[in-house]
Amino acid sequence: MKQEKKMTGMTLAFIAFSTVWGFGNVLNGFVYFNGIQVIFSWILMFALYFVPYALMVGELGSAFKESGGGVSSWIHSTMGKKLAYYAGWTYWAVHITYIASKSSGGLKALSWAVFQNAEAYDELNTKLVQTVTFIVLIVFCYIASKGLSPLKAMTTIAGTSMFVMSLLYIVMMFAAPVINPGASYVSMDFSMKNLIPNFNVNYFTSLSILVFAVGGCEKISPYVNKMRKPSKDFPKGMIFLAIMVVVCAMLGTISMGMMFDPKEINASEEAFSSYMSNGSYWAFQKLGQYYHVGNLLMIVYALCNVVGQFSTLLLSIDAPLRILLDNEDSKEFIPSGLLKQNKNGAYVNGIIMVAILSGAIIIAQSFVPGAADVLRQLTKLNSVCMPMRYLWVFAAYIALRVHNDKFNPEYRFVKNKTVGIIFGAWCFIVTAACCIMGVYSTDPLTLALNIITPVVLIALGLILPVIAGYEKKSGKKVA
Repeated sequence: MKQEKKMTGMTLAFIAFSTVWGFGNVLNGFVYFNGIQVIFSWILMFALYFVPYALMVGELGSAFKESGGGVSSWIHSTMGKKLAYYAGWTYWAVHITYIASKSSGGLKALSWAVFQNAEAYDELNTKLVQTVTFIVLIVFCYIASKGLSPLKAMTTIAGTSMFVMSLLYIVMMFAAPVINPGASYVSMDFSMKNLIPNFNVNYFTSLSILVFAVGGCEKISPYVNKMRKPSKDFPKGMIFLAIMVVVCAMLGTISMGMMFDPKEINASEEAFSSYMSNGSYWAFQKLGQYYHVGNLLMIVYALCNVVGQFSTLLLSIDAPLRILLDNEDSKEFIPSGLLKQNKNGAYVNGIIMVAILSGAIIIAQSFVPGAADVLRQLTKLNSVCMPMRYLWVFAAYIALRVHNDKFNPEYRFVKNKTVGIIFGAWCFIVTAACCIMGVYSTDPLTLALNIITPVVLIALGLILPVIAGYEKKSGKKVA
């Protein structure tokens, strides 16, 4: 039998890089953290959070090499099947807000590809926009019910193209002043005074944006055991990944700083929302102007984004639901009605629940004054909800180190048990604190969404095992 080829730390770093990083992370950091001031925050986030997070994931992947790297299976092995259900539920539940954002993001990208400006979408009546967004959601839920998860390949292609566009943007932007020195560029002040951010309420309540940006590296954990020397190559790969990401974050931020003046972004609430909604398209539009190709680069970026947003929407309806409901260990905590499958193998009632919950967020946002504000709200809501799933990664790691003698991973992040627990607790606390602080908003509707959405999703996750228990005792099925 041919021996499986082992990968190097460098190979793993490149795989992880395309998974973790994206152009939207650069834009969100630039807009929320006053332009190039975000560089300071990126460095802190990578050094104090991302690197230990990635190395802990490596140890978990090495300890549970047969589990395929799923967070639920880590929790099941360390803390029991009931908590494993809650981990699976959390992973599914946080995608409810993500699904709502993909519906809106796809329409926004389509608008830019067709009309090539911000106004065509932003000046539409919000109720009309949200009605169309809701219809898009229902259509994709219907497609998902047909058992079509064929867009996985398309999602990969779209994700790769967006990744290439992100790197292309940095390279072309740094070359632009040489190729077109007569163009208009923003002058940046790199003095220490200008690079240190103001540590105010705004700063701390926006940190969830950065946590959201650097999370998700647990997806690479299955590759730990495919390496030549996990104990040496994995930490090298993760450190190289951190270097690549922080360099791209800084170079991407500087590139945007050459284009956009933070004073214009922060001039008003409307301007801030508009940059959050349209900044990435404006960036490629300006880049095209520097290179005298008109809107070509922006159109290519917008089309890649259309495919990416809508294929990810379909995948996010289908995949997290299957991860939760296909798990044999979790089924005893889930009412039988949700386990119902149609002839295509799709969990129809689960998809209906997705439509109701994501649809409720979309409908609630129909009362927002402008369409641009909708995307701003969704970005913040995702930064509050999505990192909640990372809490289970750190909980699993703490449990792993508590039961240090029970498991024998080939790779260890740190040898000392107590130090390992401290690292796990630190990342857990940082994640939880950023999620909680991220809830705050001066806008009443945004604040309400940030509070109500997590509460409803958590409550639903607690109620389902009660219903399943009732069914088991009474022998009656709850529809």
